[in-house]
Amino acid sequence: MKAFFKFEERGTNYRKETLAGITTFLSMAYILVVNPIILSQTGMDKGALFTATALSAIVGSLLIGLLANFPVGIAPSMGLNSFFTFSVCIGMGVPWETALTGVFIAGIIFMILSLMKIREKIINVIPSDLKFAIAGGIGFFVAFIGFKNAGLIQANADTIVSIGNLGAPGALLAVFGFIVTLMLLVKGIKGGIFYGMVITTILGMIVGQIDVPHSVVGAVPSLSPTFGVVFSHLGDIFSLKIFAVIFTFLFVAFFDTAGALIAVASQAGLMKDNQIPNAGRALLADSASGVAGSIFGTSTTASFVESSAGVAVGGRTGFTSVIIALGFAVALFFSPILSVITPEVTAPALIIVGALMATEVRHINWGKLEIFIPSFLTIIMMPLTSSVATGIAAGFVLYPFAMIASKKAREVHPIMYVLAALFILFFAVS
Repeated sequence: MKAFFKFEERGTNYRKETLAGITTFLSMAYILVVNPIILSQTGMDKGALFTATALSAIVGSLLIGLLANFPVGIAPSMGLNSFFTFSVCIGMGVPWETALTGVFIAGIIFMILSLMKIREKIINVIPSDLKFAIAGGIGFFVAFIGFKNAGLIQANADTIVSIGNLGAPGALLAVFGFIVTLMLLVKGIKGGIFYGMVITTILGMIVGQIDVPHSVVGAVPSLSPTFGVVFSHLGDIFSLKIFAVIFTFLFVAFFDTAGALIAVASQAGLMKDNQIPNAGRALLADSASGVAGSIFGTSTTASFVESSAGVAVGGRTGFTSVIIALGFAVALFFSPILSVITPEVTAPALIIVGALMATEVRHINWGKLEIFIPSFLTIIMMPLTSSVATGIAAGFVLYPFAMIASKKAREVHPIMYVLAALFILFFAVS
């Protein structure tokens, strides 16, 4: 097992990997609750969605762990489940069965692109400065999510966002968790992020902010209302409207996953010569999980940026992903326990992980305008638009123009020009 996952080469062990897997699972566990809530607004069965969410996370995390040896968790994407529900089904009036079939077709196309190594080629030609910007931008985005989930910031019509109610019990609990976690990390305690989450959860139950579960074991909801419906609706996708939906699923999922892989590989020190090892296998695992997820009955899956929480406590191999998959498998039968993993519990971890990831921006060449302006745009647009893909798109569109203006057009790979054109089309369509 150690040889298969290259423990010695990556300087890790069973304890680090297990702790990393548990930490990432706890950071991702909210998807088991949130995904069914969002997708059920289309008319889908909430119980079946819970099971489909867990199964797609199990399949995806196992695939990327075993095929690519990556410490990454895969589950239904938060951004794409909202697009699926509010833009496609509710906004465009597309039945959920047809929309799910669109997800299935997008997954098949993804698999073909991955097998042809087109996705891997695209990721590897991205300039190193933009890769560092992607990693740093995701750090700011993750921290922003943490502050929002904790109630430490809130929407404001005049200033867009403002400080939240720091006297609210949930916010106070998150602040406590943040301070405890920071102190553990500063003291050099391995697994400080995980232990901080545990301590915060215990305090939350003691003070009554987190409900103590009344039961431990729960029945697994039936998958039958959603399982396999994509096969009976393949004839419904032949329209310009659905083709536009499939294109959007493809584009957003591609760069959400690319961003997450780049960020995790950079944070874990796995990047070599500006390339991600086993990127092709990782992308194939991601696309295959998307196909499986649509068959189970959930929207597009993606590599989770929350995987960086596990990397922060030492995760370096696919064994971390195996532990993540086991966590989701256990959650199928012990769903009542999930109620203790509240946003206030995970928020401190996300904020600190965001800070750790943001350090990647130090590698950007801040001495050249044509480099740091597109990089900055990539970084800042992620938290401002709540979309990794949009941040990448903005930077990638500007980068070729900046290089042309600085008379360095030949230094830009032709694929980057193609991507810039596609991103302009993406903005026009969306």
